[in-house]
Amino acid sequence: MPNWLIYMLPWLTILLFVIAVGACIGSLINVLVYRMPRGLDVVVPTSRCPKCDHKLTWRENIPILGWILLRGKCRFCKAKISPEYPIVESIVALLFGGIWALWYIVPDDAILGLGRIAPEWAANGPGLTWPATVVLLVLTGCLVAMTIIDARTSTIPLVLTWVPALVALLLHTGNAVWFYNKYGNPIMMPGLDGAWVIPNAPRMKWLTAPGEVWTLATGGLAGWKFIGMGIGGIVGLGLSNLLLKFKLITRSFADFDAWYDEHQAKQTPASGSEPPAEAESLDPADENQAATPVPAIGEPDQADESGMQDWLMYPHARREMIKELAFLCPPVLLAFVGSWAMTLFVSQRYGAWTEVPGTGQMLPPVNAPIWLVVLGGVLMGYLIAGGVVWAVRIGGSLAFGKEAMGLGDVHMMAAVGACLGWIDPTIAFFLAAFVGVAYAIVAQVFRGKLSRAMPYGPFLAIATMMVVLGKPIVEIVLGRIFGLAGPLNLP
Repeated sequence: MPNWLIYMLPWLTILLFVIAVGACIGSLINVLVYRMPRGLDVVVPTSRCPKCDHKLTWRENIPILGWILLRGKCRFCKAKISPEYPIVESIVALLFGGIWALWYIVPDDAILGLGRIAPEWAANGPGLTWPATVVLLVLTGCLVAMTIIDARTSTIPLVLTWVPALVALLLHTGNAVWFYNKYGNPIMMPGLDGAWVIPNAPRMKWLTAPGEVWTLATGGLAGWKFIGMGIGGIVGLGLSNLLLKFKLITRSFADFDAWYDEHQAKQTPASGSEPPAEAESLDPADENQAATPVPAIGEPDQADESGMQDWLMYPHARREMIKELAFLCPPVLLAFVGSWAMTLFVSQRYGAWTEVPGTGQMLPPVNAPIWLVVLGGVLMGYLIAGGVVWAVRIGGSLAFGKEAMGLGDVHMMAAVGACLGWIDPTIAFFLAAFVGVAYAIVAQVFRGKLSRAMPYGPFLAIATMMVVLGKPIVEIVLGRIFGLAGPLNLP
C-alpha cells in the first residue's frame, strides 16, 4: 500500500463518516419538509407507505441506497417512490463531505492553484476547531430544510432557525470556555495580523482572519462595548417577548385572519364563481405515486400563489410596521444601555480607559476573556444579521404599503449571524438580490417549469452558502487581479 494512502486513510475514513451523517441528515430533512408545514409530529408515527400503510424496515430507510435497492417502488404495493428523497439526501451528503474536505483535507493550491479555500481558523486542525465546523454543518442542514419548505409554502418554521442559533451559542461559547481554561487569552504575534500566541503553550499558534480572534466575527479581544451591546440587546428581545405575552404590545398582523375571511366573503359573490375547493388530502400520494421511505412528500407541492397575492393585498402593512417598531424599541435601547454599562463596569473594576493618540479611539485597561468575546460575537451576530433584514422589511413595507419581507427571513439570517458572526450574513443578504435576479432570468428561459414567484428565503440560503464557500475564492482572485501576493482578507 502506498505511503500516501496509509497517511490519508484515517482522513478518508472520517470523510466517509461525515458524508454518511450528511445522508442521514438529508433523510431527516425529508421528514421535516413533509411533516412540519402540516403540523405533524416529526417523530411518530414511524415511516410507512401511505398507499398500503406498510411500516418500513431499517433496510428500506437506508439513505440513498434504500431508494436504489427498492428501484423507486414500494416493496409491497409497488407504488412509486419520489426521487426527491435520494436527491435531497445526496445534496446534503455532498455539502457535508465537501465542507469537511475543503476545511481539513484538500491541500493548498489543489483547486486551480488558487491557494487555501478554507477559512484561516481551519488551519488549526479539527481537534481544536470541530465545534465551529459542526455549527456550520447544522446550519447547512437547516438551510436546506428551510429552502425546500419556503419554496413550497412561503413559510419558514421558526424552530429550524432556533436550532442552529442555539447550537452556535452552546458550541462556540463552550469551545471558547474550554480554550480559555486550558490556554488562557491569546496574544497577538507582533507583525503577523491573524496569528496569535498561546501564553500557556508558547509553541502553539492560533490562526484566524486578520482582525479576528475566533472562528466567527467578533468585536476583538478589547470589544467590551460589543459584548455589552450583545447582552443588552438579547435582554431587550426577552423583554419585548414578555410584553407580547402580557399583551402590553400587540403582535403585528394579528388581525390578518379576520381580514382574510372578510376579504374572501366579499370576493366570492362579486366574482360569481364558486369558492375554491379544499384539497381532498394534504397527502400528495396518488395512484401513480405513494410509497415513500418517510412520510410522503411526493412531488414538490405547487405554491399557493393566490394565497400569496391575498397576503400582499392586506391593506394595513404600514400600520403593522409601527407595532414592529414598538417591539424593537427595548432591544435597541437596552443594547446601548448594555454598552454603556459594560464600559462603566470595566472602568470601575480594572481602571480608566485610555485614548489612542490621534484617533479618538478609547482602549480598555484589559482585554475581555476569549469566552466572553465569543459570546458577544454570537449574540451580536444574531442581532445585527436579523436587524439588517428587519430594517429592510420595515422600510420596504412603509415605503410600498405591502409587507416587503417575511419575518421568517429575519429569523433565518439571525440564525446565520449567530453561527458565522455578523459580517457574512450581511454580505449574503445583499448578494441574495443578485441570486434572485439570476433566478428571474432562468425562470424566463424555462417558463413552463419556473414561472411562479419564489419567496426570498431560498435566495438568502443560497447566498449564505455562496459566501461561506466562495468568499475566499473571491478574495484570492481579486487579490491577484490587483497584483497582491495573497488574498485580500475582506472582512
